[in-house]
Amino acid sequence: MRKRSLMDRIALLGRAGLDVLAALGRSTIFLVHALFGRSGLRNGFSLLVKQLYSVGVLSLAIVVVSGIFIGMVLALQGYNILSSYGSEQAVGQMVALTLLRELGPVVTALLFAGRAGSALAAEIGNMKSTEQLSSLEMIGVDPLKYIIAPRLWAGFISLPLLTLIFNVVGIWGGAMVAVDWLGVYEGSFWANMQNSVDFHSDVLNGVIKSVVFALVVTWIAVFQGYDCEPTSEGISRATTRTVVYASLAVLGLDFILTALMFGDF
Repeated sequence: MRKRSLMDRIALLGRAGLDVLAALGRSTIFLVHALFGRSGLRNGFSLLVKQLYSVGVLSLAIVVVSGIFIGMVLALQGYNILSSYGSEQAVGQMVALTLLRELGPVVTALLFAGRAGSALAAEIGNMKSTEQLSSLEMIGVDPLKYIIAPRLWAGFISLPLLTLIFNVVGIWGGAMVAVDWLGVYEGSFWANMQNSVDFHSDVLNGVIKSVVFALVVTWIAVFQGYDCEPTSEGISRATTRTVVYASLAVLGLDFILTALMFGDF
């Protein structure tokens, strides 16, 4: 087998870059057409409600359980760290700020990508492999409007709400450990938390993060399913790519958004 020359490697790198740009262009056109095309969801409210249940309600259990345990862990770790400085009464402040600013939006988005994102990619990929999407086109129904748009909007709506629920149960889990187990005074826990949390810089910025993550994760999931090879192997690869790409996108965007929101620029 002939050893690849430097020019061959450069050509492969260039081809890979062009493939990435082509996929980005296709996915952008796909997103714009699905969200802002001519019929929208005027006649698809029932489809939207069904998808809200599928991607939102069915993700509720894993979000609630994860939120409680993460809040508990934050309280334990925070108490151990703060007690060395005699500031264990500030554990409520630490739990709330950590959840609202960072862990709430990020962990919920990662859980959503693993549970709902992979399911969306597999479902749409299966529709493509069984020619359900082609059948819709043959009878004059745009699959982007009937199949893709309800799922995009459902993910866009569900993830911010799931993030708020994650934050609430996480703070409750932290309070349960700090007050009932570690002996932190309940009044100090809630008072320090309320005095330190700012609606704009903490709550609202966390909501903005969750909205951005919702759009990106759902976009990646539905596009990977729609663009996959119509075979069982292609669906499997699309599902894996959805979780990997969405997780990396969430972590990368979290750094960018955090730098913009809290960095000194």
